[in-house]
Amino acid sequence: MVKLTDDYVAKQAEFEAAGIKVPNYLQEEVITETEKTPIWVHFGGGNLFRCFHSVIAQQLLNEGKLKSGIIVAETYDEQVIDDIYHAYNNRILSVTMGSDGSLEKELVASVGRSTFYNADYPTGWQYLTEVFENPSLQFATFSITEKGYALRDINGNLTQAAQADIADGTKHPKTNMGAVAHLLYARYLRNQAPIAMVSTDNFSENGARLESAIMTIAKGWLKKGFVEKGFIDYLTDPKKVTFPWSMIDRITPNPAESVAARLKADGFEDYQIVHTAKHTNIAPFGNTEETHYLVIEDNFPNGRPPLEDAGVLLAKRETVNDADQMKVTACLNPLHTALAIFGNLLGYTSIWEETENPDLLALIKNLGYREDLPVVKDPKILNPRKFIDQLITKRLPNKNIPDTPQRIASDTSQKIPVRYGVTIQHYLDADDRNVRELEFIPLVLAGWCRYLMGIDDNGKAFELSRDPMLPELQPYVKDIKLGTNVDVHQHLQPILSNHEIFGNDLYEIGLAGKVENYFAKMITGPKAVAETIQQTVAEKGFNFSK
Repeated sequence: MVKLTDDYVAKQAEFEAAGIKVPNYLQEEVITETEKTPIWVHFGGGNLFRCFHSVIAQQLLNEGKLKSGIIVAETYDEQVIDDIYHAYNNRILSVTMGSDGSLEKELVASVGRSTFYNADYPTGWQYLTEVFENPSLQFATFSITEKGYALRDINGNLTQAAQADIADGTKHPKTNMGAVAHLLYARYLRNQAPIAMVSTDNFSENGARLESAIMTIAKGWLKKGFVEKGFIDYLTDPKKVTFPWSMIDRITPNPAESVAARLKADGFEDYQIVHTAKHTNIAPFGNTEETHYLVIEDNFPNGRPPLEDAGVLLAKRETVNDADQMKVTACLNPLHTALAIFGNLLGYTSIWEETENPDLLALIKNLGYREDLPVVKDPKILNPRKFIDQLITKRLPNKNIPDTPQRIASDTSQKIPVRYGVTIQHYLDADDRNVRELEFIPLVLAGWCRYLMGIDDNGKAFELSRDPMLPELQPYVKDIKLGTNVDVHQHLQPILSNHEIFGNDLYEIGLAGKVENYFAKMITGPKAVAETIQQTVAEKGFNFSK
């Protein structure tokens, strides 16, 4: 048996016997170099980072093209740092789950240091501030999910937390964006060294959203007199601070019991999954799919490692945006979210099982090929149709990926503006297309409203996935009973007219009526959701072959 904290040099044979690849470098040297010359900070120590970003750095370290490790700054869950990073010497077992049922295992030691970054934790706060004051730091990456950037509420107004950050100044901001603005201000005061702030979160124009949020805080501080105009000039000087856009794609579900059992059988000791008090599901290992893409705008004013040598695609912003729009608004994320919504309603607990339901499979094919693909701009570096082909035939049906509709359904209110709102806008903007001809996007949106009831297709209550807007949205539909006559318009109007959710008032553009009609069908009684999907596919869909 081997464990993560074993000496992987002295016990290389034992690791190999357990089928685990080990680093070509010494972790101790990486740690020393990280403290002396920090290059890369990553915000968000969750599963995506552990299976993707850390492995990119690992490959560069193995090839001698990077000397310093990644500094991980977890901003949400301190238990992740204590029980997962520190407890295992900042090591990770990355497990790639092949579609053939195989597991490819690699001990990753590319994290040079990890810390919990929060104003209420002085040690981590001071440490990361000093890191940002170091001119050697070239860039920071982010995987903190959409809600990590949120500074505004459902009505577009600044949240109380954002208002408090602006009112209280630069020393102890509580929002993620305020905390990052504090770091940039510290760097500005110390030396105005250049830096790239790279959002790698899974939504469109992520760099623009990061920049907007940071500028909202910074300009608020300027107005209050906490910072000088020079700080704003620093943030807006492309030779000093940049906010590159990116497209990231790698399905990385929560650590699975099935994977843990196989690791134990293979002779790996650290297979226990941790469920933190803040409901983070994480483990000494991370499991992920084999297919992955990361496209980043090549705009690093302080230099960068040769990321392209580890499979990262570097491109101009327009190309990155085209690739991102292709994936996030059309060729993957809308299909994934559709399966998440209906998977919860129909009682599924795995994504791959849903692809064996012919009606759900037909739904996502019509959604992807018929409604999304026609308005997608080809990014050239990735082929949109082949991307969907690969998703539907290989990635989603991969039985080795223990992903759940419950995980994917998290924060759906934050995802809808991008995953469906952008395509809707493309139809509105196109002279040769009519948004009223859409069928499957309205069907999915109706399914989401039906999902908000918290009642499945058998009439039984189920637990909704976490979403910051549930307290505001659920009251509109929670009193609806299956099989009873209700005024659907009265219930849905406050939801479907919300610009923040859909990017448009669905009534003004002529889509709300379809959503209401589909919703009305879905509440006629038990099994009505499945029947509505089946009927819509049969009557409105194309007959795509498998």
